[in-house]
Amino acid sequence: MSPLRQKTPHAVVAFDTMSDAMAFEAASKTYGIPGRVIPVPSEIDAGCGMSWSAPIEQREELEGAIQQHGLAYAGVHEVLLF
Repeated sequence: MSPLRQKTPHAVVAFDTMSDAMAFEAASKTYGIPGRVIPVPSEIDAGCGMSWSAPIEQREELEGAIQQHGLAYAGVHEVLLF
């Protein structure tokens, strides 16, 4: 049997609009922002159905990139994810 997967903390960026989420994803490719697009976790109330997730260890880097590149977002949350 394989070991059970455990949830780990992630930094999850929520967006107000799908356009903001798509612009963030495009910027991630240009600027090397860590993470990936995921559906918004149920723990977060957001206006858009997509969010950005990165391991919690990369939260500071993620928030720095948001500020440096002036990316639109609704909030950054810590969520336990698989």
